[in-house]
Amino acid sequence: MSVVTNTTTIGAIEAPSRRNTELMLLAFAVVIPVFAYINVGLALDGKLPAGVLGYGIGLGLLAGVAHLAVRKFAKYADPLLLPLAALLNGLGLVMIWRLDQSPRLIQRAEKLFGGFSPDAPKQLLYSAIGIGLFVGVLILLKDHRILQRYTYISMAAALVLLILPVFFPAVNGAKIWISLGPFTIQPGEFAKIIIAIFFSGYLMVKRDALALASRRFMGLYLPRGRDLGPILMVWAMSILILVFETDLGTSLLFFGLFVIMLYVATERTSWIVFGLLMSAVGAVGVASFEPHVQQRVDFWLNPFAEKTWAQSEQIGQALMSFGSGGTLGTGLGQGDSDLIGFAANSDFILSTFGEEMGLAGMMAFLLVYGLIVERGVRTALAARDPFGKLLAIGLSGAFAIQVFVVAGGVMGLIPLTGMTMPFVAYGGSSVIANWALIGILIRISDTARRPAPAPAPSPDAEMTQVVRP
Repeated sequence: MSVVTNTTTIGAIEAPSRRNTELMLLAFAVVIPVFAYINVGLALDGKLPAGVLGYGIGLGLLAGVAHLAVRKFAKYADPLLLPLAALLNGLGLVMIWRLDQSPRLIQRAEKLFGGFSPDAPKQLLYSAIGIGLFVGVLILLKDHRILQRYTYISMAAALVLLILPVFFPAVNGAKIWISLGPFTIQPGEFAKIIIAIFFSGYLMVKRDALALASRRFMGLYLPRGRDLGPILMVWAMSILILVFETDLGTSLLFFGLFVIMLYVATERTSWIVFGLLMSAVGAVGVASFEPHVQQRVDFWLNPFAEKTWAQSEQIGQALMSFGSGGTLGTGLGQGDSDLIGFAANSDFILSTFGEEMGLAGMMAFLLVYGLIVERGVRTALAARDPFGKLLAIGLSGAFAIQVFVVAGGVMGLIPLTGMTMPFVAYGGSSVIANWALIGILIRISDTARRPAPAPAPSPDAEMTQVVRP
């Protein structure tokens, strides 16, 4: 006796997109800054701020547009990246608005510039432009691997962006800005993304040659002499940036990003050692003859020195603001970080968070940054192609280095670099470039998490005869 049964092939099970999870987290990312906005208004005036409704609606609309774009064009992307970035952007807007209400800063602006212009509305506009660029990245960049075609074009574009500030006047001792009429652009913020694209394409091709070692010394594999060329070239470029632009932050970011990606591509610890040694040699060498860099080192070592207090007052005030915040902080809107002066909402905005939110709040605040880096690294691990892996780790590394050099400079761990805290500090270039960075990470994440398509059914496999005796 025989029994014939028909069996058909079963398609791949649809993977969860996690978009509803993202929407719920995004709701919290909007509610928390609105709650902080209300707290600041109550602390300053004892009543609800008049603009709370407009702020909540504006932030909610921006977050909603970004979420709809992800739901439409990156269905399987990581659900945490967008809410984390939106939370930081929202808190930054609140803190900039809080500093706009400071009588000290208003009086100082009227005295120095003849009038005061609030920065929070402009920052909200920059955030909207950043969200627009974020949506544009998701729509136009269908596949991140397309960027690999522009490896050497990216190198040329990055060099142009890094060199251009040399031809413009210095701002506060550093040439990091391009002035176009009433607008100023900080090209280093965009260069970090373009440099990551170049390094990813270059190292994907050259990683095998760079991983070869000629000899072993003290437990380290020493690279061959001819393979030291790339790292020597990048080291020299970072030194030139430091010399001609006196921009310590971009120099550290540029060289540190290359060393991180070189280590990930080759898995050779020796590259990390060489990178640290060369960065130390370059920094000490430049600081020995470049007055602006030497001055920043002196302010870092002696921020409270009486003879230099007029120049190092901002650093000293920032350190005192962290101390006055204690463990739990003075409360939103109740600090005195506006004593720092004109850079309170840009370079030193982290000190406002430290004073008004305290050590506990700062730990939570930095943890949000850490989560963005962690999700970027997880995206790199999940990526199926080597270019995507290197690009994700490069963008995450650039983000992490920028957070470290800014936080380290404001807290007195390293000399002040003049860079801005991503998403939080006032500045159009920073917030726009970082939204583009998050957009590329989300695109890589979507490609990495997207389920593989089910194989096309074979006509011969549609029916299988099973004979049972």
